[in-house]
Amino acid sequence: MPCENKNWVSPACRNEETDPSALRDEFFWLYAINKASVVVNSSIGLLEPKLARRIAAGLQAVYAKGCVKGAPRPFRVIDFEPKLIEEAGVEATMLHVGRSSQDMHATYRSTIMRDNLNSLMRALLAVMNTLEAMARANVDTIVPNYTNGVAAQPNSYAHYLLGFLSAFNRDAERLRELYARINECAMGTTVLNGTSWPLDREKMSSYLGFDRPVENAYDAAQFKSTDEATELAGVLTGIALHVCTFIQDASVQYAQPRPWILLQEGGENTYVSSAMPQKRNPGLMIYTRIAAGKLLGAANTIVTLAHNIVPGMTDPKTPSDNTAHFRTALDALGRFNRVLKALRINPERALEELNLDWTASQEIADVFVREHALPFRVGHHVASRVVSYAKANNILPADFPHELLCRIYREVIESEYPQGEHDCPMSDKQWKETLDPKRIIANRRTSGGPQPVELNRCLSSMQSKIDAHAQWADQAAQRIDESLKRLDQDFAQFLS
Repeated sequence: MPCENKNWVSPACRNEETDPSALRDEFFWLYAINKASVVVNSSIGLLEPKLARRIAAGLQAVYAKGCVKGAPRPFRVIDFEPKLIEEAGVEATMLHVGRSSQDMHATYRSTIMRDNLNSLMRALLAVMNTLEAMARANVDTIVPNYTNGVAAQPNSYAHYLLGFLSAFNRDAERLRELYARINECAMGTTVLNGTSWPLDREKMSSYLGFDRPVENAYDAAQFKSTDEATELAGVLTGIALHVCTFIQDASVQYAQPRPWILLQEGGENTYVSSAMPQKRNPGLMIYTRIAAGKLLGAANTIVTLAHNIVPGMTDPKTPSDNTAHFRTALDALGRFNRVLKALRINPERALEELNLDWTASQEIADVFVREHALPFRVGHHVASRVVSYAKANNILPADFPHELLCRIYREVIESEYPQGEHDCPMSDKQWKETLDPKRIIANRRTSGGPQPVELNRCLSSMQSKIDAHAQWADQAAQRIDESLKRLDQDFAQFLS
């Protein structure tokens, strides 16, 4: 699965077959926090060496029992500590000096969310890689684009897909920005105003893979966890909306008797109507839209829970709830990726669709202005008059005679621009070329436009961004793994 690291399993990716010892849930992080407390507090003289060794052995025993398949894994400090007392005696509670369940729970909320964000990034990148491959394969595929639900212009399908890639890239950027704000450690802030114990917050933060400690002790447990959840809601909202927009734009094709883009029939992609044998319903699109709708609902749930509460309340902070929202996101992205891979585009039918409507009308106006020095509004009025006449008389672009263009041109000039040239300057050859969707794309000069040179540049740029996000995800996971490995090595000295 794209959401899994080789060394661990995000809670969002957990299933019934997951090895408990590979899972980084609340229980795992309480164990890690306690290990770090043994090492750090011993180094600054807050734990006697003999007691530190007894606590270390007790921690190992508690964790080993929690890694047995089906065994309980306490997720609250008040449930974890009694198990440690059972193994190491009540003196083991000296480990808790300067700590509170508030800073400990705030810490594992952040660690679990950053793991889940890494998994979400990998699922998002799987979608982006699929979109990028589709774009590279469709640079020369010309399709209709729509505004307000109406056919508006021809475009390269690759350019259209790059538009969605740009949107998903912003989702990835927001995800990384959220990760950076999450990756500050609350440990050592206790509850509200800190503690009189001289804790080493920097060292604790480092052992748990954080970039730094949270600066303000009040913020650490009162606001930060809520902000993490509500900012996550924003990231999830963006992803959900982008998935839904793509699905809706594709699924409206099914209202046509001859769509130019469809899901490959069969399997879980489509299903046949029980009453109307001709129908092939786009089941995969429907269920993907439902999954994205649930994701949007999950994001709204987070914000609703965070509304109208006093500082420090846990309403939107519960890791299991937020992990469930991540699972909803992974489901939506997984389904969406399957939709993308199942889409089949008919370039000939797309071109036919373009030639059934006047999507070249803007180019008609632009050619008059650009190449024949007609005032902008006059050129557009000529094009508009041509389209109005054609639609009123049911004339397709390919059948619109050059002689009729010349007549309409003269009428517009005489009424709106009498000082201009009355004979139409556009030749019959140029008229036919102006109506050609492929030439329209080739003539684009906009930076970031659909012309092949720009498309290839933008595709290379987008691939670089995708690669950078993937490298970031690997490095973020590696940093945590290395920090925990260093913690294990230093903790092991207390087990000898």
